[in-house]
Amino acid sequence: MHIRIERGSSTPISRQIREQIQAHCLSGTLKPGDCLPSVRKLAQRLAVNVNTIVRVYERLSAEGLVEMRHGEGTFVLPQSALTENAQQLAEQRTQFQLEFSAVVHRGVLLGLTATELRKLLTTSISDAKRELKAEAITRQKIKTESNTA
Repeated sequence: MHIRIERGSSTPISRQIREQIQAHCLSGTLKPGDCLPSVRKLAQRLAVNVNTIVRVYERLSAEGLVEMRHGEGTFVLPQSALTENAQQLAEQRTQFQLEFSAVVHRGVLLGLTATELRKLLTTSISDAKRELKAEAITRQKIKTESNTA
């Protein structure tokens, strides 16, 4: 599961994390039964306070996306309210489009050409795909190791 935090963003870090985990759940990247990283591991990986991750997981639990099991971890739940979740995903995509447009606008104001902007976009897409693939491989290795243990 790839989560990217934009520290300079006006969007609170906890919201950035929560929305990205929601998107992973709603898009099927995270499947029902998948275990999320422990609170400590995710906080360490993202360099945020442990309490931030606890709040994120609690909110996701309240929304019915995950279940927190004491001593076991936090697990993705099957999605029964698919329509509501699809609406949330649509809202997140709309928000992304607005943020993306703002970034492009800033680039144009800074004098970037359409070719330069396309190159930046292509590079960003390649980087994101590579990171997602690496995370999927790591997740599969962990799953395989836990099944053989």
